Amino acid sequence: MSDANTPSRGRGTGSGPAPQDAASSHTLLEGRLGYRLETALLVRALTHRSYAYENGGLPTNERLEFLGDSVLGLVVTDTLYRIHPDLPEGQLAKLRAAVVNSRALAEVGRGLDLGSFIRLGRGEEGTGGRDKASILADTLEAVIGAVYLDQGLDAAAELVHRLFDPLIEKSSNLGAGLDWKTSLQELTATEGLGVPEYLVTETGPDHEKTFTAAARVGGVEYGTGTGRSKKEAEQQAAESAWRAIHGAAEARAEAAEAERTGKPAPSAKAAPPAKAAKQQDKAGGAQPATQ
Repeated sequence: MSDANTPSRGRGTGSGPAPQDAASSHTLLEGRLGYRLETALLVRALTHRSYAYENGGLPTNERLEFLGDSVLGLVVTDTLYRIHPDLPEGQLAKLRAAVVNSRALAEVGRGLDLGSFIRLGRGEEGTGGRDKASILADTLEAVIGAVYLDQGLDAAAELVHRLFDPLIEKSSNLGAGLDWKTSLQELTATEGLGVPEYLVTETGPDHEKTFTAAARVGGVEYGTGTGRSKKEAEQQAAESAWRAIHGAAEARAEAAEAERTGKPAPSAKAAPPAKAAKQQDKAGGAQPATQ
């Protein structure tokens, strides 16, 4: 049985296409998706809970989001399993997490201009809801769920491949960038520096906060980052810290090789390791560069 048994009831309160514009708006989105869907099902997929609550408790897109999340996860996982036959489970999980996350889904949604089609309540509309990563990601999953219900798994899989294969290919080449926080923790463990910690501050109004994170290892700050979410800021800070510590480790390895072979080491400006940084700090020297 289709999950779309409630047709659109017009504009009501909140924001979405006016009745006379809804058909052309949906046709435009369907053109970008490459599929023509049952109208009521597409309307459901685009109905955020804020709009539903302001219009007498209309059905929301949350059930479709739940379904679409599973379809997306299955197709991406199957793809990664097939194109990386030698990768262990842990690495496959990292690759999947780099593709199936709110930030990545939101970027795909922005590529479809999905935000302009969402039916939002007045509160969300007034606080920039059309460009919120969480709303875009959830709506994209709901649309995938709608395609699955209306067109079947093959069509839904084709849509996922068309939208996400470029991201899958890009993620496969990221290396440490798949998850900077995990990569930083692995690096600091290898270097014997301790466990990273993150100090996060926030500024701005609730609907437009900016988060700033500082990555510290052994009491020394190695990198900072900013973002629209705490997670994004921490990932950027971890990337900056990873590059600083990794650069220092490479410089030490080159110096050791030069000493062993008697050849001069390549000149490189890299942040010092944490232990050396502490000594420099005590002596009044500079701390590691953060960006």
